[in-house]
Amino acid sequence: MSPGVVDYLFRQLVTGKSSEDIQWEQEGVSLSAQPEGAELARRLGETDIDALTPVELFHYVRAAQRLAAWAEGLRQSAVGRYCQPGPGEPPRAQRDRC
Repeated sequence: MSPGVVDYLFRQLVTGKSSEDIQWEQEGVSLSAQPEGAELARRLGETDIDALTPVELFHYVRAAQRLAAWAEGLRQSAVGRYCQPGPGEPPRAQRDRC
């Protein structure tokens, strides 16, 4: 376990609370509910993954996977748009483009 997780679990034990962290879910939109886009990328980039509990780390990984799939969709759309022939372009010009 990371030092952040050990510290968190120790603090929970000392105060007599459950080791399951539920406060992070009540502080706003959870990573699992955050829509794909710039805000999700910002939140993932600013997260200290060493301080995450195992459950939070699971949600972090899932959110990163969703963001990667979303970005790949954007890339594929852009490539498809780039490879479309422009108005009045002959088919040969399209082959040279892609």
